[in-house]
Amino acid sequence: MADEQSIVDAQKQFADVDINNGSTSGAEDDEEEEVPAPGTIDNDIFAITPTSEIHRRISSSNLEDVLTDNGDYFIEVTVAEPQKVGDGMGSYLTYKVTTKTNIPKFKRTEFSTMRRFSDFLGIHDVLSGKYTRLGRIIPPAPSKNILGSTKVKMSPQQTEPGAPRNAEWVETRRAALQRYVNRTAQHPMLRVDLDFINFLESDQELPRAVNTATLSGAGVMRLFNKVGETVNKITYKMDESDPWFDEKITEVENLDANLQKLHSGLKSLFNTRKELSALTGLVAKSAAMLSTCEEHTGLSRALSNLADVEEKIELLRSEQANSDFFIMAEFVKDYIDLFSAVKSVFHERVKVFQNWQHAQLQLSKRRENRGRYELANRTDKLEQAQQEVEEWQTKVQRCQQQFDDISAEIKKEMERFELNRIREFKINTMKYIEDQMAHQQQIISYWEAFIPSAREIV
Repeated sequence: MADEQSIVDAQKQFADVDINNGSTSGAEDDEEEEVPAPGTIDNDIFAITPTSEIHRRISSSNLEDVLTDNGDYFIEVTVAEPQKVGDGMGSYLTYKVTTKTNIPKFKRTEFSTMRRFSDFLGIHDVLSGKYTRLGRIIPPAPSKNILGSTKVKMSPQQTEPGAPRNAEWVETRRAALQRYVNRTAQHPMLRVDLDFINFLESDQELPRAVNTATLSGAGVMRLFNKVGETVNKITYKMDESDPWFDEKITEVENLDANLQKLHSGLKSLFNTRKELSALTGLVAKSAAMLSTCEEHTGLSRALSNLADVEEKIELLRSEQANSDFFIMAEFVKDYIDLFSAVKSVFHERVKVFQNWQHAQLQLSKRRENRGRYELANRTDKLEQAQQEVEEWQTKVQRCQQQFDDISAEIKKEMERFELNRIREFKINTMKYIEDQMAHQQQIISYWEAFIPSAREIV
């Protein structure tokens, strides 16, 4: 139990590495969530919401805040106090979300509200639906963990209020939610989105996110859609006319592949250091037992001191393992997920290009039809054919404009993403190095203090 508490304490120390300029700062989806009634799907692939309409949903004053943001505004969000509500499989966790900000669009400068895990997934889906197709990189929400959430749901009811059982998993989830919401809050457009402001400010329960449950009908449909998009990514090769995108896609793929290798190595390092910590504890116990049966007074005292040193080093190595995991491994995992979001934005551009190509193909067919009617002197169909040509000319122009817009937006987003990535890696790497050095220096001090005991053996 003490070991679990030490892990939780280490997580609170390490996991809250804030992305706010380097300063530190719901239910798990019920699987029985209602499935929304089937709706009609717009089959017109060109009925894409114009950028101007998305902007109108935000409001002109919000846009002014975004466009004039010169770094004077700040927003810091903490996710704390996880509480289990209910019992059994119907139970869920809530988190206290506290916001501090000086952004004018918020009504207050400091406020708190309670949110459940599905609320975080819901706001991510809303923001992704609004902005991904415009070329904006939406930070991904933490992934679900059915096994972990089920353990929490089925844990015995607590007799006293406070953090739920399975504290290590709960703390890992809480820290992941805090990193997610802060990354979202640092985006100059997302942080003034009305839905995101409502998520942070409103004291009311949010509408149930009916499409976030893993085993819901909507979840199955999402799975099928992802499979379809994956097939499309594999089978369709876009003729790239902009070398910047060719270079950037290759760079993203290489970074993603190497980040995954780094994450795998960090997890192995974490496990190895945990094992080393346990073995060090075994050495401490063995030395202590040996000291009790050793008749030589000086040697017995030295063995007892050795046991004390090894016990202290056991704790330090456990803390080093936590540093490996919570400072670096979790951070790298976040960026693996972020690169998936980057790839999604690039794929949105490919889909817009496909729409444009399809529109050009349809325009060519309509022009051919008009030509045939003119040669056959079919005046009864010529007027309709002309209308179809004009309609598809408009669609081609709109699709081309959308392609140009999303290409320009992706370039701006990638510039912002790269600046943040470099800054965050610097912050976390420095924190990791300093933490590891502090532990090594502490180990050296323990051994230096032990040397006199060893020298006294005569």
